[in-house]
Amino acid sequence: MISELKILTGVRSDNTYLKSAYCTRPFKVANVREERTDPVLRLMMMSSSPGMLDGDHYRLDIQVTAGASLQLKTQAYQRLFSMQNGARQEMKVDMAAGSSFTFLPHPLVPHHDAIYNGHTQLYLAENCRLIWGEIVTCGRKLNGEIFRFKKLRNLTEVYLHSKLVLRDHLLMEPENMNLATLGWMEDYTHQASLICFDTRPARQWAKVTEGIAAYLDQQEGVLGGVTVVHENGIMVRLLGHKGEQLFNCQHDLANIFNDLNI
Repeated sequence: MISELKILTGVRSDNTYLKSAYCTRPFKVANVREERTDPVLRLMMMSSSPGMLDGDHYRLDIQVTAGASLQLKTQAYQRLFSMQNGARQEMKVDMAAGSSFTFLPHPLVPHHDAIYNGHTQLYLAENCRLIWGEIVTCGRKLNGEIFRFKKLRNLTEVYLHSKLVLRDHLLMEPENMNLATLGWMEDYTHQASLICFDTRPARQWAKVTEGIAAYLDQQEGVLGGVTVVHENGIMVRLLGHKGEQLFNCQHDLANIFNDLNI
């Protein structure tokens, strides 16, 4: 089943509002902004489906207009059920000049025999701020499904003025890979990626990387590293054992990025 979600923001009196939204089953969009004076539009992407099923094709199109600030959230963990042919998700985000966008979804949980292909394209203009993340679990760990899925592929591309500046390709095929080996997951079962970009002229990347490194040193059971990518962003990779812990870490790191990269 092809399912679509389209979001277009607008700006009125320095406050971002939802100009238009279009969604088909199983998607819904809810405005979860608590204060009307909050300049940031905070939306929750909801789904009436228990997870992605065989043959599902999600298409997400987000347009953040000039000067707008959008924070998009998810409702719960995204389950990927057992499949024969696979499911896929395509997400495209267009950020106009002076806009900001944050998307830190809940973790992916691939069940036994799940097949998933994800492709995300993020387009930035000048004076933009982007925070984007993903978390991939080993599966239903408490059920003994540790890396029992067939294939999981996530391709993420970041463009600045239509020029590719970051390309991250994650491919996991447990039947063909020893994910417990050195250089892969080793004894970890969950991994997370966090991408932060700021295309404004003034940046303090040294402070940001130092702050993130200091935070990661204090996290028990989490292995992480931070890298400056291109001249406008950083990427953080995390390994751990619990999805909720990595989810909380991503939000803490996003706050560090916002606080230090002033």
